[in-house]
Amino acid sequence: MGLFKRNPFGHILFLKKWLIRIMGMVTHQRYKGFNKLEIEGSEVIRQLPAENVLFVSNHQTYFADVVAMFHVFNASLSGREDSIKNIGYLWRPKLNMYYVAAAETMKKSLLTKILAYAGSISIQRTWRAAGQEVHRQVKMSDITNIGIALKDGWVITFPQGTTTPWKPLRKGTAHIIKKYKPVVVPVVIDGFRRSFDKKGLFIKKKGILQHMVIKPPLEIDYDNESVESIIEKLEYAIEQHPSFLKVIPENELLAYEEEHKQRRWRTKKKG
Repeated sequence: MGLFKRNPFGHILFLKKWLIRIMGMVTHQRYKGFNKLEIEGSEVIRQLPAENVLFVSNHQTYFADVVAMFHVFNASLSGREDSIKNIGYLWRPKLNMYYVAAAETMKKSLLTKILAYAGSISIQRTWRAAGQEVHRQVKMSDITNIGIALKDGWVITFPQGTTTPWKPLRKGTAHIIKKYKPVVVPVVIDGFRRSFDKKGLFIKKKGILQHMVIKPPLEIDYDNESVESIIEKLEYAIEQHPSFLKVIPENELLAYEEEHKQRRWRTKKKG
């Protein structure tokens, strides 16, 4: 690899590689030390094509979720079996791996700009900006950039567009699936909300068992299946369909409700 070789977004791969290595070494103990990450489905990762793969997942923090996926996916490609033990897998990370994130989030600080360089496809949210509800047209350049990333490699997306659980999925994800016809791999995570603060930068509690389940690719009829059908299929796959609320323990539901009540109160107080 040439020293100044770039990816389709102009990022220097040599620099990106070192950012991923350093970020991985700094964060490894968050999933294999202070807390434990239980993984299922690493064999799925090794069976995927090198390009045009879309991972869809529920969302619990801004950054801890996707950083964990960078660890798990690279460890799986290096032959680890449901484990991120021994960080030698960071020496040759997969460089054509991207994640979808809100542009305003990725511009807030030097740290978020570094995280963006490591693989963010920054998009303008059409429904929320600066903490306020908005209604904006989809930027076609955002859709195009996701397509460019899929053509180059793998893309991680969180189709709910929020860390609040059981919210409806954004239809844009289904339109992207129909347009670019990627291999769609569902990922279900849990425990990150209890381990980290909302941004996923600081450890909130130690000794938490986190989970990540990588499911086999979905069967999708790209040409004939409706957007609504694909959305429903995704909701079930990432366990965010409203029917899952019926099987969530009552104490866990109460904890979620209390957490979001406190968050709304803090937001109102700041305003």
